[in-house]
Amino acid sequence: MRVGAEEVRRLAEACLPDITRFLRDMVAIPSESGNEERVIQRIWQEMERVGFDQVEIDPMGNILGTVGSGRHLIAMDAHIDTVGVGNRELWTFDPYEGYEDEQCIGGRGASDQKGGMASMVYGAKIIKELGLEGDYSLLVTGTVQEEDCDGLCWQYIVQEDGIRPEFVVSTEPTSCKIHRGQRGRMEIRVSVSGLSCHGSAPERGDNAIYKMAPILLELRALHENLRDHEFLGKGSLTVSEIFFSSPSRCAVADGCSISIDRRLTGGETAESALREIRNLPAVKAAGATVSMYDYAAPSYRGLVYPSEAYFPTWLIDEDHAVTRTLVEAYRHLTGEEPVVDKWTFSTNGVAIMGRFGIPCVGFGPGHEDQAHAPNERTWKSELVKAAAMYALIPTLYVERCSG
Repeated sequence: MRVGAEEVRRLAEACLPDITRFLRDMVAIPSESGNEERVIQRIWQEMERVGFDQVEIDPMGNILGTVGSGRHLIAMDAHIDTVGVGNRELWTFDPYEGYEDEQCIGGRGASDQKGGMASMVYGAKIIKELGLEGDYSLLVTGTVQEEDCDGLCWQYIVQEDGIRPEFVVSTEPTSCKIHRGQRGRMEIRVSVSGLSCHGSAPERGDNAIYKMAPILLELRALHENLRDHEFLGKGSLTVSEIFFSSPSRCAVADGCSISIDRRLTGGETAESALREIRNLPAVKAAGATVSMYDYAAPSYRGLVYPSEAYFPTWLIDEDHAVTRTLVEAYRHLTGEEPVVDKWTFSTNGVAIMGRFGIPCVGFGPGHEDQAHAPNERTWKSELVKAAAMYALIPTLYVERCSG
């Protein structure tokens, strides 16, 4: 039976004081990657408070809350770690105390992306209160270490927890648009070796920094000629870090390395991106090594789950049943046509769909331009709209499957 949108909207509005309280509590708890334990415990309390059927924390530290016990496993995901606050002088308010007015809630993580978690938990409460349970199980995940290694949490959930949903809604900020993909990314290191000598006679050595210079110029030119995609946009490349080794300031550098942030559009892979750099004339002339970074930092529970720093591009078709379910839910809830778009930044979808092929689509409160920015905030109206959407999506999906 078709869910009454007006009733869902009304209850979502009524939940706003609790959504606000919960979000502000989470914002007040610093939770940079690897230090999420306290905010995970706060989420556990709220899930139990609103009546989740089951709540558990896996060995990595992800929190998994379940509503219902039907055949169709549907997941909704929010990473609950944040970046740091950066220069405090750029903030006009305390990033953890936050602030609240009639329209907004401010604080580190408000948009990226504790707001998504707050709306998910209260979407589940709406399901419970309106009796919207059906032939589905809704898994609400609060995932860790995304800011340091996007998708690592879902590598663990799929490969170690053995959980494979029929689809996942990412609640990363979309300004309440529907997002159906993103460019992938990878972290690349290029290194050259030289020969040190005393700086007073540099001709006796081989300066590794000078050897890196033509490589930098060719990388800048490579960026301009990368592949484009009609929906996801152009691939990109930027040099993000530079390192050197030298016996002293009075010596010729014997080593130089750079880090590259490479964004991968449709049709690009880790292999093709590495090959492009290895084939540059300056890279060959310098005998440079080109490699991918690895990630192997412990979670707050001490678990190390190594991964290469490759985050594949993903894109779900506009006519896919999952995309159409979200479009239908938005129309049903608002009476309007949704905007279907994409993220500029990266999300856990790089593992969910990029690695494992599990359909993924995005809908979240908050704005992408608030991510990692000082004076981060989110909007109360979007928190309410998202909670209502999350309550509607599972039922409409099951209706579509049975229809």
